[in-house]
Amino acid sequence: MSDQNGQDAAAPAFREALIDLDAVVHNVRTVAERVAPAEIIAVVKADAYGHGAVATARAALAAGATRLGVADLDEAFELRDAGIDAPVVAWLHDPGADFAAAVAADVELGVSSRAQLDEIASAAAGAAARVHLKIDTGLSRNGVPATEWPAVVARAVELERAERIGVVGIFSHFANTSREVDADQLAAFERALAIAEQAGLTGRLRHIASSEQALRDPSSRYDAVRIGIGLYGLTPFGDGTTSADLGLTPAMTLRARVAAVRRVDAGAGASYGHIWHANAETTLALVPLGYADGIPRQASGQGAEVLIGGRRRPVVGRVAMDQFIVDAGDAPVAVGDEVVVFGDPATGAPTADEWGAAAGTIGYEIVTRIGPRVPRRYTGGPRTVPWPEAEDL
Repeated sequence: MSDQNGQDAAAPAFREALIDLDAVVHNVRTVAERVAPAEIIAVVKADAYGHGAVATARAALAAGATRLGVADLDEAFELRDAGIDAPVVAWLHDPGADFAAAVAADVELGVSSRAQLDEIASAAAGAAARVHLKIDTGLSRNGVPATEWPAVVARAVELERAERIGVVGIFSHFANTSREVDADQLAAFERALAIAEQAGLTGRLRHIASSEQALRDPSSRYDAVRIGIGLYGLTPFGDGTTSADLGLTPAMTLRARVAAVRRVDAGAGASYGHIWHANAETTLALVPLGYADGIPRQASGQGAEVLIGGRRRPVVGRVAMDQFIVDAGDAPVAVGDEVVVFGDPATGAPTADEWGAAAGTIGYEIVTRIGPRVPRRYTGGPRTVPWPEAEDL
């Protein structure tokens, strides 16, 4: 298998995140089949959860996603600058956001207040801004409070009739608390939709479900679902449901090459603070990844593992800024051997979710925090669209 630049993807670099775009395509198609006829909004915020926004967006669109979702305008502009002209919606705005530039770039804007709505309309400068009105159904972050919803809807109708905005969609976000809380939020969303429809906003794109609800609750799918973590082949559930259970394939494999090997005696301490000592003579392998690269220091001594030579081996000692240590026991290991930190469990590798559990967090954070010192290398994906060159990633 070769990467998008023709290199041998089987040959590991010193450190790298190998991104399988075929997995992204598979995941989009798998979710799309399950949620049809709802459309797929592929969420590529935070540099596509660390996978690379441009390459991931192209793969998701080629697989059938109809829209892209990002948090802020800079993320939207990155996609536009790369030549991606598909609909993009951005929903978290700096108080001084350049809405005029967003309208000129045909970026759809999430609206969370009356003031924001008026600011966007004023910035449109003759071109109707395309907006998605957000109602807060209980997450208590952004979104229009229920008490202000009728007034904001009325103002949106007024501005639309004046051709200053176009209301593309109406949306909200679940708190992912429990099925009971989800049901309450869904009821609140229904009330908000009824108010909007009574005011004349009919036939708009309705979306509230992210990966968790989209895969679990058909009643939450409406016209579109926003697929984030599922796009990258990780599970949104914390109940033991795996990616494989959902038919999803993890897209990122974090790997490196063994940088040093050392045979140590029983009782030898390893890494800062000597929080681990060898209980017998053993071989230690040094992996050139650390918390500067996104390896969680909190996972030190918490049972994290890597794959070396086809077998899982424990991470021992404290994770440092640039490196961590693996106990290879008596197995043969040499400088230059491949180390898979996490990836597709079908290969025997640990998962990002397992690393999240070791660090007391979630798989989302593990993949998203992989730092810029780790190159992203791409394999697979549709060959009918251009991919960014390595130096552009």
